Amino acid sequence: MKKSTLFLLFFTISWGCISQEQLKGMVMVKTTEDSTKGLAGASVYWMGTSLGGTTNAEGWFEIPSSSKTNKLVISYIGYQTDTLQIVGTQELHHRLKELGTLEEVVVRAKKKATAVAFLGATNSLVMHEQELLKAACCNLSESFETNPSIDVNFSDALTGTKQIQMLGLNSPYLLVTQENIPSIRGASQAYGMSFIPGTWIQSIQVTKGVGCVTNGFESISGQINTELKKPRTDDKFFLNFYTSGTGRREVNTHLTKKLSKTWNTGLYLHGNKRSAKIDRNQDLFLDLPLSEQVTLMNRWQYTNPASGWISFIDLKYLKDAKQMGAVNFNPKSDRFTTDAYGSENDTERFETAAKLGYIFKEKPYQSFGVQTAFSRHQQDSYYGFNVYDIVHKSGYVNTVFQSILGNTQHQFKTGVNFNYDDYVEKVKTYNNNPTDYKRTERSVGAFFEYTYDNLEAVTLVAGLRIDAHNLLGVFATPRLHVRYEPWKNGVFKASVGSGRRAASIFAENQQVFASSRSMQLEATGGKIYGLDPEKAWNYGLSYLHRFLLRERTGTLAFDLYRTDFQNQVLADYDHSPQEVRVYNSSENSRAVSLQVELNFELIAGMEFRTAYKHFDVEQPFKGGSIQKALQAQDRFFANMSYKTTASKRASLWKWDATYNWLGSQRIPSTASNPESYKMPNKSKPYALVSAQVTHVFSPKLELYVGGENLTNKTQKNPILGVADPFGPYFDTTLVYAPIVGSMFYGGLRYKI
Repeated sequence: MKKSTLFLLFFTISWGCISQEQLKGMVMVKTTEDSTKGLAGASVYWMGTSLGGTTNAEGWFEIPSSSKTNKLVISYIGYQTDTLQIVGTQELHHRLKELGTLEEVVVRAKKKATAVAFLGATNSLVMHEQELLKAACCNLSESFETNPSIDVNFSDALTGTKQIQMLGLNSPYLLVTQENIPSIRGASQAYGMSFIPGTWIQSIQVTKGVGCVTNGFESISGQINTELKKPRTDDKFFLNFYTSGTGRREVNTHLTKKLSKTWNTGLYLHGNKRSAKIDRNQDLFLDLPLSEQVTLMNRWQYTNPASGWISFIDLKYLKDAKQMGAVNFNPKSDRFTTDAYGSENDTERFETAAKLGYIFKEKPYQSFGVQTAFSRHQQDSYYGFNVYDIVHKSGYVNTVFQSILGNTQHQFKTGVNFNYDDYVEKVKTYNNNPTDYKRTERSVGAFFEYTYDNLEAVTLVAGLRIDAHNLLGVFATPRLHVRYEPWKNGVFKASVGSGRRAASIFAENQQVFASSRSMQLEATGGKIYGLDPEKAWNYGLSYLHRFLLRERTGTLAFDLYRTDFQNQVLADYDHSPQEVRVYNSSENSRAVSLQVELNFELIAGMEFRTAYKHFDVEQPFKGGSIQKALQAQDRFFANMSYKTTASKRASLWKWDATYNWLGSQRIPSTASNPESYKMPNKSKPYALVSAQVTHVFSPKLELYVGGENLTNKTQKNPILGVADPFGPYFDTTLVYAPIVGSMFYGGLRYKI
């Protein structure tokens, strides 16, 4: 094979980091009264397109899903040609009838709340709306409580913020996108997950390991992509009301309207408020902040199947305000005084995005798309006497062209994207003058991705992008995903690739400001805060097995991933309890993640999911390598859901319960503190239980009630030095367990 051919096979791109969904199935014919066999050579294709293929010697086929039509045609000489209406992407088994026995056929596949991608080269899973409704799911950060692939941790004892992790690494190493446009990054890293209301989300795609090259070079541990509800298919009117025992009230409203055959628009409004002062542990500090948030989004959708054009235009505005600290803190009189410790965080954010796509009518496998986005994020905040303000302006343009090389077994995507980020930060700590940090990042990248799919056992996605960045230099990002199906119900997936990023050290470590710790920046001459960019390689291997037990389906999955950092920006809390030292790692650091997961349908309507995870995350601090702090090395997860069959009145019940067990966690050293300000070296293991019951009265109305942390587990004395918040030992960052005990909630959903 020529070098040029090898070069072409290696390069890659993708319209999204999640591989295109495939439809797999088997075409059969009747042999005797009691048996059937696979039919070789049958034609399978999407009506009105050239997208399709033929069955192999055993009667199996695998073709890409079509966005143009859901009608699948199956034909063979001597048998009736069947046209099937496909709903979902579950494996299809269809029997052709001999001539003269034609009858109308509609195939319906039950869509699971969470679907693991058996097909496709990436190790991905899709969380549908049904999964998100299993818990309160007020925003994106709370959408992963019933899924074991994402860990939800506590940020600190002051802000009430939840942070997510994947493969043992914090959220900055995840690429978080909204409809494949990078969204939560830079200034929004700490609180951005809480800015996306749960009711706006149609589905969430989670990819473990390095993503694909089309969305950029920043993905290291994985990608989370949220698909928002579309005005064309969303309810005309939707109302969600939520209230909790911790004083939170929330309202979500969706209004959609069809303007013409091609234009639809939607108005989405979210508001939440907590005005009750909660101090259950009686340490005279708020367990949860007082808060108020309003978010408004207007979506426009243009769809014209006849012409092949589709477009989305989004406008979004957010205003978020939080008050934290002492129960008796009054910002009007106590701000920047020692009368009472307090904190405020005000955020205003504007976003706009546009997507334009074209599918060639005569070549449905060929398409072209353009994505653009702009955002302005302004946060003004203070914590006692510490001040952190940031203004982040971001621009993004991405162009993608997709087609085939000869036939649909050989596909490629290619394009160019541009990123622009402008940061202005103000940092002020007690008794220090304010310091301004400014930087502008610009990058242009080109990418190419090749996909090979033989429709049977092997799928390969290989990609490469080249980027020119004004601060990171010129560099290459290779990524490779391989899928191999050695037998009918078993699939191996492997991935390898690199990623790099510029660490926003203040935005990503804002919890430090809510303590008496000083942040010591040890610059090495780099161009980003004097630091060098982060570089890492990620390697992954997984095996997914489907089985049938007592006529019930199940899956068993094994995942093993390793991330090796060639350079990492570390926040060292262990050097001194009065400092956080930030510096580039002097040697390689690693993160190893092992997960075993079982999904099984126990009885009709009852799904059971359980998983065990082990993390080995070693950080090479200057005092010596040590396991990552405030992370349980061992976790156990179990979820049980049950749904009754609807009666004639369409009334049904849904029950969901989730159990999480977290092993011991290492606590950053406080050995040099006076005895009364010391914490143990490790926490004790603990378990959390949550549950929800939903009564669906009709397709229009449902009520739900639930509870979180039903074991009432709380961390004793979560704030170190709480009696002297302006003293040298005050620290709210050493949190390993919930601050608030049991929390109950309820709400309703109404739609037309």
